[in-house]
Amino acid sequence: MPIILAIESSCDETSAAVLSGRNVLSNVIASQKIHSEYGGVVPELASREHQKNIVPVVDKALKDAGIDKNEIDAVAFTRGPGLMGALLVGVSFAKSFGQALNVPLIEVNHMEAHVLAHFIDQNDRSDFPDFPFLCLTVSGGHTQIVKITDHLEMEVMGKTLDDAAGEAFDKSGLMLGLSYPAGPEIDKMAKSGDPLRFEFPIPKIQGLNFSFSGFKTAVLYFLQKQV
Repeated sequence: MPIILAIESSCDETSAAVLSGRNVLSNVIASQKIHSEYGGVVPELASREHQKNIVPVVDKALKDAGIDKNEIDAVAFTRGPGLMGALLVGVSFAKSFGQALNVPLIEVNHMEAHVLAHFIDQNDRSDFPDFPFLCLTVSGGHTQIVKITDHLEMEVMGKTLDDAAGEAFDKSGLMLGLSYPAGPEIDKMAKSGDPLRFEFPIPKIQGLNFSFSGFKTAVLYFLQKQV
């Protein structure tokens, strides 16, 4: 099986993984806590943190996998979408690393990678999805419904027309005085809350698209009236 070094730097986490075929031999992630005081990701700070983290993260990924750099057959990296400066750190490192080893480079669309993560073979799993199937991708920057007919044949059936779901969570959490990222904390508190106590408007969007900006505004007005 080919040994692939994979690098991700699209937002505020520097990640490197080593794979043998579909099997993940190691996966190292360096999160950036510096953004918490700003209530969101600051692109310039993200780029600088990636520059600090990329070498030690890749080094640890190789050591955890028990792989020497000369055993690498290819280098995969996130080409986009993402923060331009953050992406450049990963792209530049991947190209330099690949050129030094004289191995091919694999450009990866990170939204497609979210979908294809279903095909990672961990613990001898056999429950891979059959084509065609639908996938809901939800993150801080994206919210999409995607139809997948083959590994690299995907069609976006619906998407957010404004804010992503994750951004709505984080910005609403900031209004509530929660730390960034607020999504996990809101999710935890919601499990012990009363889902019928408050009502918020549900956007009426045609087709399979989403809208979260109105909800975010509704939370702001609600808090202004309640506090």
